[in-house]
Amino acid sequence: MTNVNSKKTDLLLRRKFRLGEFLAENVIRSVSFVSFAIIVLIFVFVFRETSQIFYPKDSTISEQYLQSESYGDIPEEGEAQTEQYGSLLKEKVDVADIENLTGKDWQPVGEKPKYGLLPLFIGSLKVTLMAILFGAPIAIFAAIYSALFAPKKIREFIKPTIELLASFPSVVIGFFALVTLATIFQDLFGTTYRLNAFVGGFAMALAVIPIVYTITEDSLVAVPKYYSEASLALGATNWQTAFFVILPAATPGIFAALLLGFGRAFGETMIVLMATGNAPISSINPFEPVRTLSATIGAEMAEVVFGDMHYSVLFLIGSLLFIVTFLINAVAEFYVRAKLMKKFRGE
Repeated sequence: MTNVNSKKTDLLLRRKFRLGEFLAENVIRSVSFVSFAIIVLIFVFVFRETSQIFYPKDSTISEQYLQSESYGDIPEEGEAQTEQYGSLLKEKVDVADIENLTGKDWQPVGEKPKYGLLPLFIGSLKVTLMAILFGAPIAIFAAIYSALFAPKKIREFIKPTIELLASFPSVVIGFFALVTLATIFQDLFGTTYRLNAFVGGFAMALAVIPIVYTITEDSLVAVPKYYSEASLALGATNWQTAFFVILPAATPGIFAALLLGFGRAFGETMIVLMATGNAPISSINPFEPVRTLSATIGAEMAEVVFGDMHYSVLFLIGSLLFIVTFLINAVAEFYVRAKLMKKFRGE
């Protein structure tokens, strides 16, 4: 009898084969693998094109490019222009060494191109910091209100509304900054340049707010209830509990939100391309035009000669953007969030 019952129990515990579950699991696994493989291939392609800086190809690439861009018979004037351009390319001193890349001038066109990345990096950092400065306080205070003070009906309205801002195309935000915000700030502050880092940073804040808000709100909600209950039981008010108990407990999550917002702003292209003036100026003045790393790729990649040094430098910029954003996201995900979870578990 015991053997019969054990066999029945084993049969019941065995998982039945279900075709739907089998297909769903394998489809999800395949999609995940394909997505991961595509990301890896993109990274390999970017770094492979970047490596041409260290292992430059022959100078005949430009001539081959000129020939490949010709269609049918070329008029005599076209041939003369092609030969003239080819002779200029032969005389061109195009070297992207450490001294050139760390320079203060970005002038990729000329007999001696200058690929100084310093003004581009300063521009990216300046716009990103202003975006965090404008957007983070609004997002954090909105998250505190919706998570700790707002009634349920108001919270159900605020949260989707702010998160809906994340679905706005960046080109729409950039166009809004170009047409409306630039005029308003120029009339308000009397600035010389209509498009500058201040306008770009303020517009970028509109893209940063949803990310910082969502992660901050989730971090505040994830704080165990006994934190607030213990604080209220000791006589603290709701505001004291929110700012001196719950907010410090959620600090790692808020820090992660700021890091992710920083990475989002640092890699943005269309907003800064349309709203910052696109001038590679190394200045800390927020009302002067700037050019960012991502905007440089968006503005110049379609016009460079395939295989040229300028082409490789743009891929180098892309590699730098990838490394910076990857490190920021990795720190936010694997260190800060892990620290937050350990804190909640009491470890």
